Amino acid sequence: MGVDRDSELTLVAALRAGEQAAFTSVFNAYHARLYNFLLRLSRSREVAEDLVEEIWLRLVASSSRLQEDTRLAPWLFAVARNLYASHCRSRLLEDSHAADLISFWPAGRPVRSPFEETAASEADRQLEVALAQLPVSAREVLLLVGVEGLTPAAAAEVCGIRSEALRQRLSRARALLARRLESLNQLPVRNPQEVLP
Repeated sequence: MGVDRDSELTLVAALRAGEQAAFTSVFNAYHARLYNFLLRLSRSREVAEDLVEEIWLRLVASSSRLQEDTRLAPWLFAVARNLYASHCRSRLLEDSHAADLISFWPAGRPVRSPFEETAASEADRQLEVALAQLPVSAREVLLLVGVEGLTPAAAAEVCGIRSEALRQRLSRARALLARRLESLNQLPVRNPQEVLP
């Protein structure tokens, strides 16, 4: 997924030079992946759309300061992860101030996300339900490695932890996901390695 290393280095050099074609190439290579990562992490189309737009603004603003050997996938996914963490912190602050007003707000039915609407098979739906129940730290490593195809070393870079710590977090996340799937009694999994590569 993404671009090969030689093409990536050429793109980084072009980004540093401010070439529009380089931005278009990076956008085309990573936009859908970043959006899907944020959508599955946040479980909100609106949040994912806002945050992915902010990623591209950040790339434009900081492109001239990129290191020559920047690896684009870890850089972009780290920005996505950090933006999501900031979003969560700001929501906690907003929610703490709005707690007194919540009783005045009309309750509505939650709208299913686009991913839930398009889940083709029952197994996919069950996997998404179990994945959504995981803590964010477990969900993000499974999405980065199992869905986005980042190596554990690149995912560790995104998460700001050592590779060994990432491998341990990934192992625990896989086991937790397997337990969640089994507890749903929908998709029995005996080996955690069978759940998201």
